[in-house]
Amino acid sequence: MGGEKVNRKATIITVHHSPVSRSRAVVSLGNVKVAAAIGRSGRTSRKREGDGATPIADMKVLYGFLRGDRLKGVKTPLPTRRIAGNMLWCDEPGHPSYNRLVRAPFKPSHEEMSRKDGLYDICLVLDWNISSRARYRGSAIFFHLIRPGYEPTAGCIAVSLKDMRRILPYIRTGTRVRVF
Repeated sequence: MGGEKVNRKATIITVHHSPVSRSRAVVSLGNVKVAAAIGRSGRTSRKREGDGATPIADMKVLYGFLRGDRLKGVKTPLPTRRIAGNMLWCDEPGHPSYNRLVRAPFKPSHEEMSRKDGLYDICLVLDWNISSRARYRGSAIFFHLIRPGYEPTAGCIAVSLKDMRRILPYIRTGTRVRVF
């Protein structure tokens, strides 16, 4: 990475809110710092489904998804799955598959993993309300790609494709993402 120092064993990514906007942040891994978008409602220590906020938390990266039909040559030690057109993520708090990957057809509320806008072309699953699930505590908290202009997310952390490619080689299962 062009003169920047990143410890290959780095296990912590920090996300600090930006003084410019409550929906902007700075993501740091070692000496690498990149701009990011976070939830439209900023950050919260009391995350609830649909509140539009990014949880203030220490979350492990579990695994990732890639759109192999759109991106080639993505390098990462993180276990990844290729996104298929029938992959969905359940965000219906009353459903038994809440905050889990499901397959279409699926009628309850869900996120499409194979998005047309490319946000999930690289999508890392953070352990928010997954290992220990609670209804209405929030779902689909991912580390993914940004919309143009760093538009806010619904509660995720988002960076540019260029920046994701810079930091992805250092992310592995168990890397911690700390939102302050």
